[in-house]
This record gives sequence, structure tokens and C-alpha cells, in this order.
Amino acid sequence: MPQIHRLPDLLVNQIAAGEVVERPASVLKEVLENAVDAGARAVEVQLEQGGVRRIRITDDGCGIARDDLALALERHATSKIATLDDLERVGTMGFRGEALAAIAGVARTTITSRAEGEAHAWRIDGSDRSLAPAALNQGTVVDVADLYYNTPARRKFLKSEATEYAHCDEMFRRVALARPDIALQLSHNGRVAHRLPAGEPMRRVAALMGDDFLQQAREVIAEGGLLRLTGFASLPAYSRASRDAQYFFVNGRYVRDKLLTHAVRQAYTDILHGSRHPAYVLFLELDPAGVDVNVHPAKIEVRFRESRAVHQFVFHAVSRCLAESGAALAGREQAGAAITGSLAPAADSGALDDKAATPTTRPSWSQAPTVQGRLAMDSASHRYYDFVGGAHPAGEANTADAPAPRMWSPPARQERPAGDFTPTPLPRGDKAPPLGYALAQLHGIYILAQNEAGLVLVDMHAAHERILYEKLKTVLDGTPSVQRLLIPAVFSVSARDLAAAEECSEVLGRMGFEVSAAGPQELAVRSVPALLAGAPVAELMRKLLEDLREFPASEVATARRNELLATMACHGAVRANRQLTLPEMNALLRDMEATERADQCNHGRPTWTQLSMGDLDRFFMRGQ
Repeated sequence: MPQIHRLPDLLVNQIAAGEVVERPASVLKEVLENAVDAGARAVEVQLEQGGVRRIRITDDGCGIARDDLALALERHATSKIATLDDLERVGTMGFRGEALAAIAGVARTTITSRAEGEAHAWRIDGSDRSLAPAALNQGTVVDVADLYYNTPARRKFLKSEATEYAHCDEMFRRVALARPDIALQLSHNGRVAHRLPAGEPMRRVAALMGDDFLQQAREVIAEGGLLRLTGFASLPAYSRASRDAQYFFVNGRYVRDKLLTHAVRQAYTDILHGSRHPAYVLFLELDPAGVDVNVHPAKIEVRFRESRAVHQFVFHAVSRCLAESGAALAGREQAGAAITGSLAPAADSGALDDKAATPTTRPSWSQAPTVQGRLAMDSASHRYYDFVGGAHPAGEANTADAPAPRMWSPPARQERPAGDFTPTPLPRGDKAPPLGYALAQLHGIYILAQNEAGLVLVDMHAAHERILYEKLKTVLDGTPSVQRLLIPAVFSVSARDLAAAEECSEVLGRMGFEVSAAGPQELAVRSVPALLAGAPVAELMRKLLEDLREFPASEVATARRNELLATMACHGAVRANRQLTLPEMNALLRDMEATERADQCNHGRPTWTQLSMGDLDRFFMRGQ
């Protein structure tokens, strides 16, 4: 066995570089973090050949004193921590004191710096540690050239110039997103790629993520105890095929933490389509003592003291942000243009004007009301009747002689049940609801509605599916209302389905289903949840039993509960080619506005979209 001996300093630094300096982007990360810790207000980055040929970073921070320059290139020499207590409460980006020494061990490195109060700057050569006077107004310049020039075997593992530059660009974006208060510039081979002035976080996010991201994102602001979460989370419609637009920062440090990623992903569970991934830029702030950043060589992973509390806080904060329907947000952002035609409340108590009584308007609904069909939306339907009734006070001349539009025919007059509601006029000045009021049904699939902004198109099945799903989650947390069937639904099933029904009879009972065997391979359903009273019972039960067969018995009522509810909602929702009356359509719109996550169905598909008047004018080239 050879005798134990101390390794040369250069070899020690090169070994450390294996953990710290993986590629040019690693050098950029370490030096940028040093510039941030030095209090820089402006940083300029210059790259050549993807950073392999040269990385030059200039900052206007506090600088390094002449006597400290040589020490800055030694291993485990740092000004950021001094005791174990400092290590447990790290508040700076760097703290180990290894980066500059490791970089100098595998590249030609020079550092030029001028500390405050010194007459001029000093430059140190990383190879021989020689000092020389230099010219520099303020701050520090770190010049790293010919990466891996003395370790050619490692240089062979570097990728193409374009790939290495892409990694450097990504590293630059992370620092830029974390510190919008610092002006940053990145140039590659003499060409400026990013010039980012200091400013508001929203402007920085728009510059790096794109305006389309901000347009499709919700702002997240949540506080709880010592935790604070801010940033932006995209709507499911902006989902991506990869995780390339996911940025999470803990106390200003970019991290890739499984706990945080899982919390955000869980918040998107019910609204993200298939294998798509959300986009977000989120900033978590907490006491530095509550997070350990000294668990990974690149400091990209962290450990939380109270991991469960952090997970729940992030999950609920993002979930609440995404739960609000886009229809409600759109209502607050509408320009205020009044709805034209007979859909708007009357401006005064007189009869409708001549324009409103033209053949292009619908007849008065106060004369021929329609009975609401069973869609579990009675209250919303009443609100619609109140609105229309308010437009035609009692004793007003009606417009029954006006021809009806050809797209629909109102049913014959039906008497209202005794004790039914009395239409109440809306308060004058009320605006139309965000999703407006229905105009017609298209091919039995889509609802066309008019709101203050323009035209709204709604996928009625997807929208009703989301409404039922959210109602089922709420109702089944307690004792669900049950609708007993006058005639039990009896249908044939396989032996496996029959066994699943017997095994999970208690779970089905808690959901509102009364199921029993009616024969060797037959099931009888005697009651269903009241919300699904109009659903095709046999089809719904077969699909439900199919899911129950796939789930472990221990997970049926807990982890897999929402999947069962999603199946129930999907098969209980109104189907294509179901002809809805206008009150039913409007009832659906009102419930969408009052339902959380109503912008997407349970499978992540959008439920509605808006075409503004500007969009329609551009399509028809009006005003051009």
C-alpha cells in the first residue's frame, strides 16, 4: 500500500471542480451568485463559443480588497459564514468558498476588483497568484477562459457550442427571474441576447417568459405564519409538453425540489390535461433556519425542517389561485360596453323601443315562460327568470307579435306551479354577468352566448361535467341527498363487476348508490345521488365498477375517491345532441360563474372561450 500523503493544491481544486464545475453554465452560476452577494446593481455577462472559450462577468458590487484577492482563490475561504450557526441560517447564494478555487483549477482565470476606498483596482492571476495594478472604476470583473484546457479528457464531454450556450442562457434566466431589482445583460459572441433593466417582477417575468405566459397566468399571493408565496402560475390551457417553464425559488435561490414540485403538480391534478406540464414562476420566502441549503454540491436541492407544512401551504396557495373561474375574473376586467338588443335590462320602465321590437329580437319571456328541465340548476334558472321579468314590468305592452328567430321555437305557454317565484326586477345599473346570456345551441354541442366583450362559446358537456364534479366533491363530504328510483334499474354485468359491487357496497352506499344482486349476473340499482338523477344508470354503474376493479380496496374511499367522482360526473353530465332551452343554457352559464375551476373539465379540456368584438371585427375586416 503506497504511503499516505497530502495532495497538491492544484489537484485538490481539480477534484473539487468535478462537483462544482460541470460545464460553462456552472461557472456562470457561481460567479453570478457572487455578484449578487456583493450587492451589485448591474451585471454584464459576455460569452464566447457557448462559454467554453470565455466567460467574462462584470459587476458594480462592493469589490474585493487587495489583501483578500489571493485568499479568494483558496478553498473554503469565504466572507459569508464563520460559524455553524451561520451555516444553519444561510442567507446568501454562496457560502462554501469552493467555487473560485475550483474554477481556477480547470481554466485560465483572472479576477480584477476595486474595493470601496481603494485608489485603484488590482488584478490576480489564478494560475500563479500574482498581483498587479489594474484599471477599473468599481466592482469586480471575473474572466474565465479556455475551460478544461488542462484536463482535455473532461473537455471532450462538453456538448456543441449551441447546447452549452443554451445551458448558460437558462442559468442566466434563473438569476434574472430571482433578482428583478438588478439590471442584467447577456451577450454571446459579441451579440446581445438579453438586456434587462431593473424594474418590477412582472416586467422581468414578461421579458423572459413572454407576454403570452402572463396573459395565461394567475398571480399567486399567499401568506401563512412565516411562509410567503408569490409569483405566477399558468392556466391549464397554457400547459406544455415538458417542464422547461417551471421556476421555483426559495429565498431567492432556484431549486428543483421534489416536495415543491409535487405540491404544485397536485394543485393542477383536476384541471391539467393528460401528461401536460404547467408553467410557473413561484417565490417561496421563509426563515432561513427553516430550510437547509447545504445538501447538494450545486445547491440546487434543499431540505425543509417542516416539510409537510411547506407542502400543504404551497399546494393550497396554488390551488386557491387556480380555483377561481376565469369567468369571474373576466367580469371584473370587462370594458363596460353595454349589451345590445333585448338581452340587456330596459333603460327605463317604458316599453321596448322600436329597434328592440324588430324581427331580429326574441319574444317576451314574461308572456311565455319555459319550465326548467332537470339539470340540478333550478336556482340559477330562477335568477334568469328574475332578470327577464325585470325587463318587462307588469302591465307593460308586450312584443308577442314580433316574429321569433328561426334558430329556435319557444314552447307553448305553460302555467307555473302554485307557489312559484315571482319575477323581481334587477336593480337599475346592474351589468350583465361575465358569461352573458345564451343566444342558441350549435349542433347540440356548443352554447353560443353574448356578453359585454363579445361572443362566448361553451362546450356544454365539459362545463356541466366540471359543475357536477365540484358539487359531488362538496355534497359527498357529508351525507349525500339520494334519489330513489320508482322502478329499479336492472342490468346484466360480468362476474367481476358483480364481485366488485359486493366488495365495495359500503363505498357505493356512502356515495348514494343502493346496489344489490338481482340474479346470477344482474345488478339492481334502487337509488342514486340526487345530482345524478337524470344520468343513464346502467352505463354509469358499469363504468364505476370498472374503476373500482382497478383500485386497491384500501384506496377506494381515500386516494382514489376523486377519480370515482370524476367518472360519475362525466357520465352524469348532459350529453351531446341534448336540446337545451334558453333558461337551461343560461342556468348552466350562471353555475359556471359560481363554480371553482370552471375553466376546464375534469380531463383538463377548456370549457369555454371568448371571442371579443375586436376579434370578430378583424376576422371580417371591419374598419380596415
